[in-house]
Amino acid sequence: MSDSEDMTEFASIVERIERGEVPIQNIERELICPICKELFTHPLILPCQHSVCHKCVRELLIQNHEDSFDAGSECSLPGSPRSRVPSPSMERLDRLVRSGSISSPGWRRGSVTPRVTTIPCPGCQHDIDLGERGISMLFRNVTLESIVERYRQAARAAVAIMCNICKPPQQQEATKSCMDCKASYCNECFKLHHPWGTPKAQHEYVGPTTNFRPKVLMCPEHEMEKVNMYCEVCRRPVCHLCKLGGSHANHKVTTMSSAYKILKEKLAKSIHYLISKEDQVRTQITELELLINQTEENGQLAERQANEHFERLFETLQERKSEMLRSIEQSRSRRMDQLKGQVEDYQGMLENSGLVGYAQEVLKETDQSCFVQTAKQLHVRIQRATDSLRTFHPAADPCFDEFVLETSREETLLKEMCFGGVPDPPLIDLSNSRVYNEASICWRLSEDHLATDHHVLEYRRLRGPSQSPSQEDGEDNGIWRATDRVYGPSAVVDDLDPDSLYSFRVRSCRNSMFSPYSPEVTFHTPPAPAFGFLFSDKCGFSTERLVLNKRRDTVESVAGMAYLLAAERVQTGSYISLDYIIGDTGISQGRHYWAFKVEPHSYMVKVGVASDTKLLEWFHNPRDTSSPRYDHDSGHDSGSEDACYEVSQPFTLLTLGMGKLFIPKASSSSSVSTANAPSGDPGNRMLPMPQRLGICLDYDACRVYFYDADTMRCLYERQVDCSGTMYPAFGLMGSGKIKLEEFITPKRLTF
Repeated sequence: MSDSEDMTEFASIVERIERGEVPIQNIERELICPICKELFTHPLILPCQHSVCHKCVRELLIQNHEDSFDAGSECSLPGSPRSRVPSPSMERLDRLVRSGSISSPGWRRGSVTPRVTTIPCPGCQHDIDLGERGISMLFRNVTLESIVERYRQAARAAVAIMCNICKPPQQQEATKSCMDCKASYCNECFKLHHPWGTPKAQHEYVGPTTNFRPKVLMCPEHEMEKVNMYCEVCRRPVCHLCKLGGSHANHKVTTMSSAYKILKEKLAKSIHYLISKEDQVRTQITELELLINQTEENGQLAERQANEHFERLFETLQERKSEMLRSIEQSRSRRMDQLKGQVEDYQGMLENSGLVGYAQEVLKETDQSCFVQTAKQLHVRIQRATDSLRTFHPAADPCFDEFVLETSREETLLKEMCFGGVPDPPLIDLSNSRVYNEASICWRLSEDHLATDHHVLEYRRLRGPSQSPSQEDGEDNGIWRATDRVYGPSAVVDDLDPDSLYSFRVRSCRNSMFSPYSPEVTFHTPPAPAFGFLFSDKCGFSTERLVLNKRRDTVESVAGMAYLLAAERVQTGSYISLDYIIGDTGISQGRHYWAFKVEPHSYMVKVGVASDTKLLEWFHNPRDTSSPRYDHDSGHDSGSEDACYEVSQPFTLLTLGMGKLFIPKASSSSSVSTANAPSGDPGNRMLPMPQRLGICLDYDACRVYFYDADTMRCLYERQVDCSGTMYPAFGLMGSGKIKLEEFITPKRLTF
């Protein structure tokens, strides 16, 4: 469609509206202020392109309890760009200022707009920063104001606009309104006040109206300048001073005529498209109304069915309750009767009462035949009573243990009871989840799952620092905390306590229905803040036998050409070399923790810490032959079984290799702690290599700890001389590979 055809189409649309083919009353919804829910009154355009009544913006400022207000430029006030029309909210604000209800050093008489204000847009809910000039930076939406006025006129077509010059009772109906004089006139008064040959004859006049829009929009920042350009970045009109040295100096602008043409063409095309799709829109409206009815009916049906199911459950529970309570009552009555009968029997054994009293009376009988006849049966009863005294047993058991009801399984089933459309619970992925200062928890959904709306991750602390497992019910433990809604398969939890045990669980939500919780998983946070570093390729790095990846977080030991040539000359003996590499960041204070992974196939790897002085010795005095006893380190290679540490050295290294971890042999004077069997047997000092190993250096306490990073179980600890700057140190011999742990996001961690 050509430009001329577009403009013709747009003109035809406007004509249809003016002819009444598209009643202006039908657009009332577009003319309602989102705050006061009434027709716009002097609407202002917010930076987000939504419009709000002038008085409503001021009401927002009052409600937000801003400290200072400023009237700003009159170009954004109702009426003329150079006139001020008081509004009820302004008068209310003035009363508040005069009464002292609002006071601030920034107040001055007549100030009603805040210097620096932020208000929420009622349309898009975004915070709108009005800047230092406040409302004065906002343009009047003159076009919307005119449409509202036309709507008002259409609504009160029977009410005429009267001449502002004529006085009752001779007041005539207005026929014209002067946009310059901002008054309405009848024919006679208009001729009288706009005579030919005078400047007033050049005034712009329109049909009778009460909406006197400004003839020219003025720049709110430069009040004496007309807007003549359009900023494409801010999407608002600007003047040439704004472009030359104002806030729009570096923004892309276009001429007002070009912007007018482009926006008008876009609007015409959009309107044409919507009108051409009117039948489709009506069909879709019919479908939506049908869906609304179906939703209402199906919702009521589902509610009735759910109520029926619960009623049946209630009835079943009530029946079972009655039966079980009846059983308890019957057993109680039977036992009570038995015990009461036994009490009566024993009361009969008392003197002058019951059986004993009767026997005493029988003894008074002197006739032998009568006595024998009665005494035989009485003696049997007395003998039975005597036996019962010797072997006393209650007639009934007062304990009702067999009637204890275990309902935990049923309670779990009831808690997990859900609709058929409830999503399956996700599963937390232990292999990809990591916990440091922050926890990065990942989860996965079932393979045949439907799309979910969001997830909720919950966590709680089971045990805090310095608490034993028996203290898991301490203060602040066991309280579940939830993250915000998560729309992906992972979430990050901030500000976890060090050296604490945490439990995590997650559930999914679809259509406002939550899945059951995933099985809980526990993670132990490190004993110190995470220490982020990379391998250094500057200090002592051997390019012949060590290979670093581009990220410098993985190092691998390989046999270089020089190594092979040297080995070719070797006929006897064992010439070995240990290639060291350190971290690019040192430690001179505090507690720090780092973790890494050693590949299980690695031949021999040493990990730990070393001071800068020891590193200088290692790197500046290379040795082609490394004897296990050359240095007292933690080497567990051939012949090192008898090697042990001195009391304190400027380095500590732990040996791993061939899928094993070797605990160093400690001398009697060493301050060493290990969680393993006695050190006498070498086999007891050999452990399976952990999947991940963690090291914690307490510089101030001169102590280093080695952990299984998955369980945070301390495998070994000892003193270390921290007289200089300590660096993470690693040594590799033969084939081996070390990969540093990728922390959640090192930039986010706070040390």
